[in-house]
Amino acid sequence: MSPDQSAESPTRAETSRPARNLALDALRGLIVVLMAVDHANYFVAQQHPAGEHWGGSFPAYDGALAFLTRLITHPVAPGFSFLMGIGMVLFAASRRKRGWSEWAIGRHFLTRGTVLIVLQFTVVNWAWKLGPQPFPRFYVGVLAALGGGMMLGTLFLRLKPPTLAFLGMVLLIGIEFSHPDPSQWGTIFDQPLGLIFGYSGGDSVLWSNYPILTWLELVVFGMAFGKWMLLDETRALRWAMAIGIGSLVAFYLVRVFDGFGNIRPRSGDDWIGYLNVVKYPPALTFTLLTMGFNLIVLSLFARVGNRGARLVEPLAAFGRVPLFFYVTHLYLYAGLGAWLAPNGTTLPIMYIYWAAGLVVLYPLCIWYGRLKQRRPANSLLRFL
Repeated sequence: MSPDQSAESPTRAETSRPARNLALDALRGLIVVLMAVDHANYFVAQQHPAGEHWGGSFPAYDGALAFLTRLITHPVAPGFSFLMGIGMVLFAASRRKRGWSEWAIGRHFLTRGTVLIVLQFTVVNWAWKLGPQPFPRFYVGVLAALGGGMMLGTLFLRLKPPTLAFLGMVLLIGIEFSHPDPSQWGTIFDQPLGLIFGYSGGDSVLWSNYPILTWLELVVFGMAFGKWMLLDETRALRWAMAIGIGSLVAFYLVRVFDGFGNIRPRSGDDWIGYLNVVKYPPALTFTLLTMGFNLIVLSLFARVGNRGARLVEPLAAFGRVPLFFYVTHLYLYAGLGAWLAPNGTTLPIMYIYWAAGLVVLYPLCIWYGRLKQRRPANSLLRFL
């Protein structure tokens, strides 16, 4: 018997389901829309940069549009991790009210984390192999990091907000000390556990962009924020603005000194070099910059009134089904690229394809969101 069935009937589960938080859904929706820019760039324009790794060559841009097309997508992975941490805490709290045991809650997250990892190495990686560039046999991507982070985060569900915040800081600073020196690029790629958990890189067999432990800090920070929301949701969402601004100030200070927290020196002295930060794995500067943006936007979404709520509802529709959007949009843009732009496009034309893809995805996400909401919480569709 599933946890839901042992705790309550589907009818009661449906009627007692708490209302979703519009600000969280809208931010998640904005994140997936920006993510689609990055992947349309890869599949359609075929101008995606090589990646901002801790070693090796670093991306160089010949114009503002190319760089901004990449920059606006940076908040995506941190936002996914942070929002997942919040979602874990809110989900656990709602299930405790329904009578779920701690074991049932933990089993749910362990199962869902496993599903994310399996999807990464099957459905998602199959989509990437449709792209224009050679692809490794095994790829550790964002779903693998999220799945691993969810499974590890299960251990912290009962911790109080100050403890979670402290643990997040320990991970943030500790992981920064653990990054390999850029001179080691290419010399430690024969260590699978290091690639899966600690640093990016690899070869044609195994490549890792999202080592699990380096993204766990944001899951933990999200869990701390989720606990704060349980105590005082309005205050937490309003204070997100101040925390976000503080993150951007901290980014400025760390970037100015160009030492600890950057992993590697700035690639140039112009504004592109200043904002062109290491993502794989996330440098302290990357985390501060992207989470500053995410927290400010979250606070702004929380402040919208009824009229503003109608304006952000399309984003929320995407944000309610992020995994469905993620898997579907990969195949959609891969198909558009192979069919209509096999040799790539300019970036302005790519944005037209990106917008067209969103038009196709919007009714699909509306349909799937309604379908998922009609299912009991133990349904497989609720995992997706």
